[in-house]
Amino acid sequence: MDRARAPELLDRLTPAQFEAVERLLGVMADPWSELPVEDEEVNPATARALDEARLSLSRGEGIPHEEVLREFAGSLAR
Repeated sequence: MDRARAPELLDRLTPAQFEAVERLLGVMADPWSELPVEDEEVNPATARALDEARLSLSRGEGIPHEEVLREFAGSLAR
């Protein structure tokens, strides 16, 4: 589709349709923006665990996705 047609097509939408397209484009451009914000308090132990996990990831110590899948598949086979 030619991007130059987008304004013409948007002008033909009803207000409700335009609102739906605007929301869809917003989610597509920034999927995390529409996630609800959790209002649950994080206790000190969980905060420390999250900090340790972030530091571990920043050092490249994360577990590769393939390894997680292998472990998960192995636990299902039992």
